[in-house]
Amino acid sequence: MANSRAQLPRGLLMWYHWCMTSTSLSLLMQLRESGAPDAWDRLLRLYGPLLRRWVARYDLQHSDGDDVIQEVLLTVSRDIRQFDHNGRAGAFRAWLKTLMVHRIRAHWRARNRPAERGQAAAEERLAQLDDPHSQMTLLWNREHDERVLEELLQVVKPHFQPTSWEAFRLVTLEGRKPDDVARELGLSVNAVFIARSRVLSRLRQEADGLIESSSAFS
Repeated sequence: MANSRAQLPRGLLMWYHWCMTSTSLSLLMQLRESGAPDAWDRLLRLYGPLLRRWVARYDLQHSDGDDVIQEVLLTVSRDIRQFDHNGRAGAFRAWLKTLMVHRIRAHWRARNRPAERGQAAAEERLAQLDDPHSQMTLLWNREHDERVLEELLQVVKPHFQPTSWEAFRLVTLEGRKPDDVARELGLSVNAVFIARSRVLSRLRQEADGLIESSSAFS
């Protein structure tokens, strides 16, 4: 299945993969120990859009998709204390995917969905997603990381002056040459590198508060 969404730059994704190699469990621990509203709000911001995109791929009407997403999140809420992460990179991401696959199948069974055009193809795609070694799972992993990076960028941006953020954006997100960016923004090349470094440092700081993210982008 082709990914029609605009992807974040590979270089930024590689940086993100590197900085998240040591899995952070701080958000997971907050959810387990207290179920703090702030932690749940962040979980919903991170994973709600990802779940919605994937559920929509399996021939569910919008309202049915909402039901599946709600059931997945309720399961996370109910079972988070029993979930065994054990420091395994990608463990929560894989668990979330499994919950989604199971809930979609349960939804189909509950509706006693009759044979219809395209059903077999949707079921085959779901079986591929359930396979941890399939290309569909690799796509899920990549879109997971893209979604978390999108959230990180939104959180970090307000902490920087517009010129500093623009220097980071042009060099890191658009792949422009630092010399060209410096001339365009009226900065020194050194100032461009400093801005980029500071934004990346803040991104890493924010990433340390997430559950995890670690994918192989080979």
